[in-house]
Amino acid sequence: MKPLDGMLSEEREGPFLALAPMQDITDLPFMTLVNEYGGPDVFYTEYFRVHSTSILDRPILKSIVENRSGKPIVAQLIGNDIPALIRTAKLLEAHPIAAVDLNLGCPAPVVYRKCAGGGLLADPPRVERILGGLREAIDCPFTVKTRIGFENTDSYDELLEIFNRCEIDLLTVHGRTVKEGYRSEVHYEFIEQAVARLKCPVVANGNVYSVAQSRKVVQETGAAGLMVGRGAIRNPWLFRQIREEFGGQTVFMPTGRDVMEYIGRLFEAVRPSGLGEFEQIRKMKKYMNFIGAGIEPTGGFLYAVRRVHTVADFFSVCREYLDHCETMPLIPFVPN
Repeated sequence: MKPLDGMLSEEREGPFLALAPMQDITDLPFMTLVNEYGGPDVFYTEYFRVHSTSILDRPILKSIVENRSGKPIVAQLIGNDIPALIRTAKLLEAHPIAAVDLNLGCPAPVVYRKCAGGGLLADPPRVERILGGLREAIDCPFTVKTRIGFENTDSYDELLEIFNRCEIDLLTVHGRTVKEGYRSEVHYEFIEQAVARLKCPVVANGNVYSVAQSRKVVQETGAAGLMVGRGAIRNPWLFRQIREEFGGQTVFMPTGRDVMEYIGRLFEAVRPSGLGEFEQIRKMKKYMNFIGAGIEPTGGFLYAVRRVHTVADFFSVCREYLDHCETMPLIPFVPN
């Protein structure tokens, strides 16, 4: 397995590609399936919740120790207790990780109200104490995933200086504030600022949902890499497509039947042993909220699939909309 720093230094025709850490999504089964469609250059785990009495979450740890993709995997932490974060990072260093990443971007109110994730961005001095403590304590590469501010971007310049002073090895920037969630346009100019000012490589995150958008984001920001989240749920071929685009190759376009096959494989991959039919259908609707946004513009597919309760009805709706040989861009009709 190649270390993260080694992959960053390689000559490549396009940007470094990462699968974003998405809670309750990027578990081992999903990572394994996405990798079979081309996959990213590096995976990030769901975040390990860290506090004074926390232990390593076993399902998340499984995505590290049972990673058979040959791709490096970064372990992400979320929390604000410096001794606990250091303790957890040292435990993770005993496992085959490429880096430890600190989450400074989660926009969920249940997280930021506890001054964790994106909530820390409201307190830059505390961010520096946490980053400094982790940088001094751990031996492996240390990375950060951030947003551009909490309520506004007033502290963004200060945060960039903190990232430089703490000598992090890579910064991923989601170009929205925490309070903007996923609703606003992505402010790529702030990612461009990070590229210009930081000593480490910068990865751009936010609305990387198509080949054309990936080209636009790289051109506008100069980022060394792209992190893809919800776009990879909708279109597992996206990493392959981006490589083909930057490599000057013909870009693969899936047909409706290809998408239907992917949904079937996803259905089986993320189904835990013993999970009942109704519970699995409910679980699949979480993924279909993303996939359906790129299938047809009226919302008819999503309306229908959200109302099914049986496996037979679920796949009947999929066949109705996807049993064809026409190519599908899988670009969201409302970009997100």
